[in-house]
Amino acid sequence: MNQSSCYISENIAYWTKRAPSYSKVNQKELQTRQHIVWGRALDMRIQTHFSGRKREEIHVLDVGTGPGFFAIVLAELGYQVTAVDYTKAMLEQARINAGMSAERIGFYHMNAEKLSFADSSFDVVVSRNLTWNLPSPERAYAQWTRVLKPDGLLLNFDANWYRYLYDSQAQEGHLSDREKVRSSGAEDDTAGTDVAAMEAIARQTPLSRCLRPQWDLDILKRLGMDVTADTEIWKQIWTQDEWINNASTPMFLIAASRTPGRRRL
Repeated sequence: MNQSSCYISENIAYWTKRAPSYSKVNQKELQTRQHIVWGRALDMRIQTHFSGRKREEIHVLDVGTGPGFFAIVLAELGYQVTAVDYTKAMLEQARINAGMSAERIGFYHMNAEKLSFADSSFDVVVSRNLTWNLPSPERAYAQWTRVLKPDGLLLNFDANWYRYLYDSQAQEGHLSDREKVRSSGAEDDTAGTDVAAMEAIARQTPLSRCLRPQWDLDILKRLGMDVTADTEIWKQIWTQDEWINNASTPMFLIAASRTPGRRRL
Protein backbone atom coordinates (compact mmCIF):
# COMPACT_ATOMS: atom_id res chain seq x y z
CA MET A 1 0.00 0.00 0.00
CA ASN A 2 1.49 3.37 -1.03
CA GLN A 3 1.59 6.47 1.17
CA SER A 4 -1.54 8.00 -0.41
CA SER A 5 -3.56 4.82 0.07
CA CYS A 6 -2.42 4.57 3.70
CA TYR A 7 -3.50 8.15 4.33
CA ILE A 8 -6.93 7.56 2.79
CA SER A 9 -7.43 4.39 4.83
CA GLU A 10 -6.41 6.16 8.06
CA ASN A 11 -8.61 9.12 7.24
CA ILE A 12 -11.70 7.01 6.56
CA ALA A 13 -11.07 4.96 9.70
CA TYR A 14 -10.88 8.12 11.80
CA TRP A 15 -14.05 9.72 10.40
CA THR A 16 -15.92 6.42 10.60
CA LYS A 17 -15.17 6.25 14.31
CA ARG A 18 -15.96 9.96 14.74
CA ALA A 19 -19.25 9.88 12.82
CA PRO A 20 -21.61 9.46 15.83
CA SER A 21 -20.03 12.28 17.89
CA TYR A 22 -19.69 14.57 14.87
CA SER A 23 -23.34 13.89 14.09
CA LYS A 24 -24.27 15.22 17.54
CA VAL A 25 -22.58 18.51 16.63
CA ASN A 26 -24.75 18.79 13.51
CA GLN A 27 -27.84 17.78 15.46
CA LYS A 28 -27.21 20.63 17.88
CA GLU A 29 -26.83 23.06 14.98
CA LEU A 30 -30.12 21.86 13.53
CA GLN A 31 -31.86 22.37 16.87
CA THR A 32 -30.53 25.85 17.60
CA ARG A 33 -30.33 29.27 15.97
CA GLN A 34 -27.38 28.05 13.87
CA HIS A 35 -29.93 26.34 11.64
CA ILE A 36 -31.32 29.76 10.72
CA VAL A 37 -27.95 31.55 10.66
CA TRP A 38 -26.39 29.12 8.20
CA GLY A 39 -29.57 28.90 6.14
CA ARG A 40 -29.59 32.67 5.66
CA ALA A 41 -25.87 32.78 4.84
CA LEU A 42 -26.23 30.15 2.10
CA ASP A 43 -29.62 31.24 0.77
CA MET A 44 -28.69 34.91 0.47
CA ARG A 45 -25.63 34.17 -1.63
CA ILE A 46 -27.35 31.65 -3.87
CA GLN A 47 -30.41 33.87 -4.40
CA THR A 48 -28.22 36.89 -5.14
CA HIS A 49 -26.25 34.92 -7.73
CA PHE A 50 -29.36 33.41 -9.35
CA SER A 51 -31.68 36.39 -9.15
CA GLY A 52 -35.14 35.55 -10.42
CA ARG A 53 -34.74 31.76 -10.31
CA LYS A 54 -36.89 29.61 -8.07
CA ARG A 55 -35.12 27.55 -5.41
CA GLU A 56 -36.63 24.30 -6.67
CA GLU A 57 -34.97 24.96 -10.05
CA ILE A 58 -31.48 25.22 -8.54
CA HIS A 59 -29.48 22.01 -8.10
CA VAL A 60 -26.92 22.09 -5.29
CA LEU A 61 -24.06 19.66 -4.62
CA ASP A 62 -22.90 19.40 -1.00
CA VAL A 63 -19.37 17.97 -1.07
CA GLY A 64 -18.18 16.27 2.11
CA THR A 65 -21.64 16.48 3.63
CA GLY A 66 -20.58 14.64 6.80
CA PRO A 67 -23.68 14.19 8.98
CA GLY A 68 -25.65 16.25 6.46
CA PHE A 69 -26.05 19.74 7.95
CA PHE A 70 -25.73 21.78 4.74
CA ALA A 71 -27.75 19.27 2.72
CA ILE A 72 -30.61 19.32 5.23
CA VAL A 73 -30.69 23.11 5.53
CA LEU A 74 -30.69 23.58 1.76
CA ALA A 75 -33.33 20.91 1.13
CA GLU A 76 -35.59 22.53 3.70
CA LEU A 77 -35.20 25.83 1.87
CA GLY A 78 -36.48 24.16 -1.28
CA TYR A 79 -33.32 23.53 -3.31
CA GLN A 80 -32.63 20.31 -5.21
CA VAL A 81 -29.81 18.77 -3.18
CA THR A 82 -27.24 16.07 -3.86
CA ALA A 83 -24.85 15.19 -1.01
CA VAL A 84 -21.63 13.18 -1.21
CA ASP A 85 -19.15 11.90 1.34
CA TYR A 86 -16.24 9.44 1.25
CA THR A 87 -17.17 7.93 4.62
CA LYS A 88 -20.19 5.63 4.58
CA ALA A 89 -20.77 6.05 8.32
CA MET A 90 -21.16 9.81 7.79
CA LEU A 91 -23.74 9.24 5.07
CA GLU A 92 -25.67 6.92 7.39
CA GLN A 93 -25.74 9.65 10.03
CA ALA A 94 -26.78 12.22 7.41
CA ARG A 95 -29.77 10.14 6.34
CA ILE A 96 -30.88 9.77 9.97
CA ASN A 97 -30.45 13.48 10.69
CA ALA A 98 -32.37 14.44 7.55
CA GLY A 99 -35.54 12.69 8.75
CA MET A 100 -38.39 13.47 6.37
CA SER A 101 -36.05 15.64 4.26
CA ALA A 102 -34.00 12.54 3.34
CA GLU A 103 -36.49 11.84 0.55
CA ARG A 104 -35.54 15.15 -1.06
CA ILE A 105 -31.76 14.60 -0.90
CA GLY A 106 -29.68 12.31 -3.11
CA PHE A 107 -26.93 10.74 -0.99
CA TYR A 108 -23.87 9.26 -2.72
CA HIS A 109 -20.71 7.58 -1.46
CA MET A 110 -18.06 9.43 -3.45
CA ASN A 111 -14.55 10.87 -3.31
CA ALA A 112 -14.50 14.69 -3.35
CA GLU A 113 -11.42 14.52 -5.58
CA LYS A 114 -12.97 12.06 -8.09
CA LEU A 115 -16.58 13.03 -8.62
CA SER A 116 -18.55 10.71 -10.90
CA PHE A 117 -20.96 13.38 -12.10
CA ALA A 118 -20.93 14.69 -15.65
CA ASP A 119 -19.55 18.11 -16.52
CA SER A 120 -21.89 21.04 -15.82
CA SER A 121 -24.25 19.02 -13.61
CA PHE A 122 -24.85 21.52 -10.80
CA ASP A 123 -25.77 25.15 -10.33
CA VAL A 124 -24.08 25.39 -6.94
CA VAL A 125 -21.33 23.48 -5.10
CA VAL A 126 -21.04 23.99 -1.34
CA SER A 127 -18.62 22.63 1.24
CA ARG A 128 -17.61 23.26 4.85
CA ASN A 129 -14.46 22.26 6.73
CA LEU A 130 -13.43 19.72 4.10
CA THR A 131 -10.67 21.16 1.92
CA TRP A 132 -8.04 21.20 4.69
CA ASN A 133 -8.52 17.44 5.12
CA LEU A 134 -7.90 16.45 1.49
CA PRO A 135 -4.67 14.89 0.20
CA SER A 136 -5.03 16.66 -3.18
CA PRO A 137 -7.14 19.80 -2.67
CA GLU A 138 -6.14 21.26 -6.05
CA ARG A 139 -7.60 18.16 -7.73
CA ALA A 140 -10.76 18.60 -5.66
CA TYR A 141 -11.19 22.19 -6.79
CA ALA A 142 -10.71 21.09 -10.40
CA GLN A 143 -13.49 18.53 -9.94
CA TRP A 144 -15.84 20.95 -8.22
CA THR A 145 -15.45 23.56 -10.95
CA ARG A 146 -15.82 20.85 -13.62
CA VAL A 147 -19.27 19.80 -12.40
CA LEU A 148 -20.45 23.42 -12.12
CA LYS A 149 -22.61 24.82 -14.91
CA PRO A 150 -21.13 27.80 -16.82
CA ASP A 151 -23.03 30.26 -14.62
CA GLY A 152 -22.55 28.18 -11.46
CA LEU A 153 -21.48 29.23 -7.97
CA LEU A 154 -18.96 27.64 -5.61
CA LEU A 155 -19.17 28.36 -1.86
CA ASN A 156 -16.46 26.84 0.31
CA PHE A 157 -16.22 27.57 4.06
CA ASP A 158 -12.95 26.58 5.71
CA ALA A 159 -10.07 27.84 7.88
CA ASN A 160 -6.34 27.44 8.47
CA TRP A 161 -7.03 24.44 10.68
CA TYR A 162 -3.86 22.89 12.13
CA ARG A 163 -1.52 25.53 10.74
CA TYR A 164 -0.31 25.74 14.32
CA LEU A 165 1.60 22.50 13.68
CA TYR A 166 3.97 24.40 11.37
CA ASP A 167 3.81 28.06 12.37
CA SER A 168 5.02 29.40 15.74
CA GLN A 169 2.70 32.40 15.71
CA ALA A 170 -0.27 30.17 14.92
CA GLN A 171 0.87 27.85 17.74
CA GLU A 172 0.82 30.75 20.21
CA GLY A 173 -2.67 31.67 19.08
CA HIS A 174 -3.85 28.08 19.38
CA LEU A 175 -2.52 27.76 22.94
CA SER A 176 -4.14 31.07 23.84
CA ASP A 177 -7.47 29.83 22.49
CA ARG A 178 -7.21 26.64 24.57
CA GLU A 179 -6.53 28.68 27.70
CA LYS A 180 -9.47 31.02 27.03
CA VAL A 181 -11.78 28.01 26.62
CA ARG A 182 -10.68 26.74 30.04
CA SER A 183 -10.91 30.11 31.79
CA SER A 184 -14.20 31.21 30.23
CA GLY A 185 -16.12 28.01 30.73
CA ALA A 186 -17.00 27.87 27.03
CA GLU A 187 -17.94 24.53 25.58
CA ASP A 188 -14.75 22.86 24.32
CA ASP A 189 -15.21 21.94 20.67
CA THR A 190 -12.39 19.38 20.94
CA ALA A 191 -14.33 17.38 23.53
CA GLY A 192 -14.79 13.84 22.26
CA THR A 193 -12.18 14.41 19.58
CA ASP A 194 -8.99 12.36 19.32
CA VAL A 195 -6.76 15.41 18.91
CA ALA A 196 -3.60 13.35 18.43
CA ALA A 197 -5.25 11.40 15.59
CA MET A 198 -6.47 14.59 13.97
CA GLU A 199 -3.03 16.15 14.16
CA ALA A 200 -1.53 13.02 12.62
CA ILE A 201 -3.93 13.40 9.70
CA ALA A 202 -3.23 17.12 9.42
CA ARG A 203 0.52 16.49 9.18
CA GLN A 204 -0.13 14.50 6.00
CA THR A 205 -2.33 17.09 4.29
CA PRO A 206 -0.72 19.84 2.19
CA LEU A 207 -3.00 22.67 3.29
CA SER A 208 -1.86 22.51 6.91
CA ARG A 209 1.31 24.25 5.75
CA CYS A 210 -0.34 26.75 3.39
CA LEU A 211 -1.53 30.25 4.17
CA ARG A 212 -5.17 30.40 3.26
CA PRO A 213 -7.35 31.74 1.72
CA GLN A 214 -4.61 33.05 -0.61
CA TRP A 215 -3.80 29.50 -1.70
CA ASP A 216 -7.43 28.91 -2.64
CA LEU A 217 -7.66 32.19 -4.54
CA ASP A 218 -4.57 31.38 -6.59
CA ILE A 219 -5.74 27.86 -7.49
CA LEU A 220 -9.25 28.88 -8.49
CA LYS A 221 -7.99 31.78 -10.61
CA ARG A 222 -5.80 29.25 -12.42
CA LEU A 223 -8.89 27.16 -13.00
CA GLY A 224 -10.55 30.09 -14.77
CA MET A 225 -12.75 31.22 -11.89
CA ASP A 226 -13.69 34.69 -10.75
CA VAL A 227 -13.07 34.30 -7.02
CA THR A 228 -13.25 36.30 -3.80
CA ALA A 229 -12.59 35.55 -0.15
CA ASP A 230 -14.65 36.80 2.77
CA THR A 231 -12.28 36.59 5.75
CA GLU A 232 -14.85 37.94 8.20
CA ILE A 233 -17.70 35.51 7.51
CA TRP A 234 -17.05 33.95 10.91
CA LYS A 235 -18.45 37.09 12.54
CA GLN A 236 -21.81 36.35 10.93
CA ILE A 237 -22.08 32.61 11.50
CA TRP A 238 -20.12 31.49 14.55
CA THR A 239 -21.58 31.14 18.02
CA GLN A 240 -19.86 32.78 20.99
CA ASP A 241 -18.34 29.43 21.97
CA GLU A 242 -16.97 28.95 18.45
CA TRP A 243 -15.40 32.42 18.62
CA ILE A 244 -13.66 31.56 21.88
CA ASN A 245 -12.47 28.15 20.67
CA ASN A 246 -11.11 29.38 17.34
CA ALA A 247 -10.30 33.07 17.70
CA SER A 248 -6.83 32.58 16.19
CA THR A 249 -8.19 30.53 13.27
CA PRO A 250 -11.13 32.46 11.79
CA MET A 251 -13.32 30.79 9.21
CA PHE A 252 -13.27 32.25 5.70
CA LEU A 253 -15.58 31.88 2.71
CA ILE A 254 -14.35 31.25 -0.80
CA ALA A 255 -16.96 32.32 -3.39
CA ALA A 256 -16.20 31.54 -7.01
CA SER A 257 -17.94 31.63 -10.38
CA ARG A 258 -16.80 31.21 -13.96
CA THR A 259 -14.90 34.19 -15.34
CA PRO A 260 -16.77 35.37 -18.46
CA GLY A 261 -15.09 34.22 -21.66
CA ARG A 262 -12.68 31.81 -19.97
CA ARG A 263 -12.71 28.07 -20.58
CA ARG A 264 -11.81 25.34 -18.11
CA LEU A 265 -8.14 24.41 -18.09
